Amino acid sequence: MTPPRPAPPAASPTLLRPRGSNHVGMRQFNERVVLQAIRLNGSLPKAELARLTGLTAQTIGLITARLDEDGLILKQDRVRGRIGQPSVPLSLNPDGAFAIGIKIGRRSADWLLVDFSGQVRQRQSLDYVFPDASTLLPEINHRLNAMRDQLGDLKDRLVGIGVAAPFQLGGWHKMLGLSETQSESWNQIDLRAQVQAMTDVPVSFAKDTSAACVAELVAGRGRDLKNFLYLFVDTFVGGGLVINSHLHHGVHGNAGAVASLPSSIAQGNTAPPQLIHHASLWELEQRLAAKGIDPHGAYDERALSAVFEPETRAWVKQAANALAHAVVSGTAFLDIDAVVIDGSFCRPLLTLLIEETRQALQGYNWEGLWQANVIAGEVGPDARALGGALMPLHANFAPDQDLFLKTGV
Repeated sequence: MTPPRPAPPAASPTLLRPRGSNHVGMRQFNERVVLQAIRLNGSLPKAELARLTGLTAQTIGLITARLDEDGLILKQDRVRGRIGQPSVPLSLNPDGAFAIGIKIGRRSADWLLVDFSGQVRQRQSLDYVFPDASTLLPEINHRLNAMRDQLGDLKDRLVGIGVAAPFQLGGWHKMLGLSETQSESWNQIDLRAQVQAMTDVPVSFAKDTSAACVAELVAGRGRDLKNFLYLFVDTFVGGGLVINSHLHHGVHGNAGAVASLPSSIAQGNTAPPQLIHHASLWELEQRLAAKGIDPHGAYDERALSAVFEPETRAWVKQAANALAHAVVSGTAFLDIDAVVIDGSFCRPLLTLLIEETRQALQGYNWEGLWQANVIAGEVGPDARALGGALMPLHANFAPDQDLFLKTGV
């Protein structure tokens, strides 16, 4: 079966179109630089914006006047100093622009409406055993329209939609107990094109764990770390890679695909198990189900309650050993600052998993390597949908054409 032809991207809203024909690129770039300075540093007066960006006071005045006119920034209350005139700090206007992030996973889907300051305004979720395209796609359409309608007079400020999903949603179908037909039905669907047909704003697509890595880069540890391997533990484990404060895509957009990392050396004709078989919440679900315990407890605070704890701790020990192997392998290849671990479970379980992973790392020979620091992610379960929403906001307002410049203005 031939995959459907992707739909062409929708045009950008009028709000974001270039303003003329002469020096438009430089003017728009400078506007984005100013917005990025405010985003990274909080509210700033014009004098401080000039100092941070290297632009003249006159240029800053012209740019901020245009941004104010477009409703992208707000003037705060005057601040009186000891010398000179009071300064007027400028901040991002949360209502200046909006984006929707959609996470489509193997066990659930999430929708987030995010404002210009990066805050979540609306949230919706849908749980399922495995997504059925014939019911999930209409549900996506319904919820997108509902979110946009709830914006009311601000709905024209919706600048884009970002879809985050596994590259092959039907992958590892035997592990999930699915038929070949169920698996292949998703592998033939162009999700970006399907969602684009539902809306007149641009739709972008990213691998789900790459989108989660984007969220961590922009709103989490990436504010301080320039190079890190990102591991996200969900129904299946996955990852992303940040090099020099940029998301590294790889040739096929699949960098950080740790789920497929072999857990040992191949012996003869027998392929070793992959990381996905040891460090995924699917494994914890199976442990719980075998004991007659609700497997959905793997994803919330019940995981460390008295009834669940024995199976959870046994899974943590197994997962930590596998993650430690991934950490050493990643460090050897990448020479990175840190490994950031996050997941779609409760924060106490994340803390326990990281503690056990650090302990497991002590059993490895680090000769010839600089040991990477293993730290907890800061975004949590929302990371994939939030990363999806951040992609169109970046595309419209960040100065760097590569994904998420974070090295400063």
